[in-house]
Amino acid sequence: MNKKHIAALVALASTAALLVLLTGSLGGRKSLLAETLSAAAGSKAGSITQAENQALSAPRQLRAVWIATAWNIDWPSSQGLSAAKQQQEFIAMLDEAKNVGMNAVIVQVKPNADSLYPSEYGPWSDILTGRQGQSPGYDPLAFMVEEAHKRNLEFHAWFNPYRIGKTKDAGKLAADHPALRHRDWVAAYAGTQYYNPGIPEVRDFVVAGITEVVRKYDIDAVHLDDYFYPYPEKGKDFPDDSAYQKYGKSEFSSKPNWRRDNVNRLVEAIHAAIKKEKPYVKFGISPFGVWRNQNADPTGSETTAGTTNYDTLFADTRAWINAGWVDYIAPQLYWNFGFKPAAYDKLADWWIKETEGKPVQLYIGHAPFKIGQQDPPGWQNPDELPDQLKFNARSAGKISGSILFSLKDIRRNPLGFRDRLNTELYASPALVPPMPWLGSAAPQPPKTLSAESTADGVRLDWRDGGGNPAYYAVYRAEGSGSEAARLIGTVRSGGSGSQTFTDRAAPAGKPLRYVVTALDRLHNESTTSRTASADVPGRFAKAK
Repeated sequence: MNKKHIAALVALASTAALLVLLTGSLGGRKSLLAETLSAAAGSKAGSITQAENQALSAPRQLRAVWIATAWNIDWPSSQGLSAAKQQQEFIAMLDEAKNVGMNAVIVQVKPNADSLYPSEYGPWSDILTGRQGQSPGYDPLAFMVEEAHKRNLEFHAWFNPYRIGKTKDAGKLAADHPALRHRDWVAAYAGTQYYNPGIPEVRDFVVAGITEVVRKYDIDAVHLDDYFYPYPEKGKDFPDDSAYQKYGKSEFSSKPNWRRDNVNRLVEAIHAAIKKEKPYVKFGISPFGVWRNQNADPTGSETTAGTTNYDTLFADTRAWINAGWVDYIAPQLYWNFGFKPAAYDKLADWWIKETEGKPVQLYIGHAPFKIGQQDPPGWQNPDELPDQLKFNARSAGKISGSILFSLKDIRRNPLGFRDRLNTELYASPALVPPMPWLGSAAPQPPKTLSAESTADGVRLDWRDGGGNPAYYAVYRAEGSGSEAARLIGTVRSGGSGSQTFTDRAAPAGKPLRYVVTALDRLHNESTTSRTASADVPGRFAKAK
């Protein structure tokens, strides 16, 4: 595949949803009928411009939230809860994410070289029961994936590849912990124990642990954040001299170059392992927000950050993007507009240029946890984060979405941010952008769409048209003219061939027309079903 072909596929990803013009006469006061779509709708679907799609149909935008489990940051609320209580809490969190407009969750499943699932590569995490190695009595990862998919939320499994835990807690490691079986793999630095990234067997171990999850669970993506080599402690170097002498000195004249190569090898190997197992599973990384400062490299960003990916964390994000080892990259831009050392807008523009025209999607990592803070300045402005999300929306097609850290900070509604997600920023649903380099064949459109007025709203029923859809998108047009249909919701495929959806927000006193499309798990969208129409005279009465 040449570069022009790849660029064409990337452009195609922005035009996947369709502009639906619904025309035709409507039936009587409560009669509902299925009618054939205008001939133009089916044929025009593939030729709509990106701007039309975003303005008139459905935005294509990842809207994701991190759910951190390390140290019980987000879930579960405390150690030792019953399985039923853990599940109850997680369901409430998914409902909250869905209610504020999210279409994906990024859940930490391996927080500290341990696991939230039965694993050959790490013991049960202590965040579940309070004791590392103790089973919670169920498989949390299987439960979480199933519940996320019920709500049509993508599930990104988030791994920390090297962190074992605080040095002071080393005595609490489970007796069968791999770090105890392979003590030569472990390095202590700044009060924390890590698997040493410079040891080839460690990298193989990490890749095998991730592959285990890809193989056994129906996840949508593998996600890593910014933890490769640890953030540096002033005056102290990571203790990997012996590994460098053994594995790197003959090939690399400097330890930093060797460390970057170690991380590159890990990223490349994870990507290859995922695609070999399940080519449709995405691979994404959320690195620190600055690759390099301009004073170190003229192609770097206009920043003066004290920490950078390339120079201090040994994470060469540019190499990953150019080599095609990641499907998405989500730099953590946790700074405000006008912040002199690292301004949000300047960094966002830099990352746009870094990824533009390449088979990788750019998402931005945002910091709801900073809202309302006195220091750094700027975060007492209630418009700061909303303005960042609006900046991203204006850059649609270049910035493909946002990830917010973390859910607990959204739930506390700092300066009304959660309210604004509900009523303004994410008030209308969005579809996840497709990745045509992973596959671009859409399912067949749904068949036999019909509608019925009920006490709860307009009920739609249809049948699967073929092509193994993962979910469906429901569009509604209001009025009797040629109004465009807008996305009002999505519903996961039940797998039975028959599907239903109730439009509980159907407006009163307007003729309504509906179409439904089918999408695969990579969000490739079919042409529309035929139209179902309804003339609704007044508000729906609640059933008694």
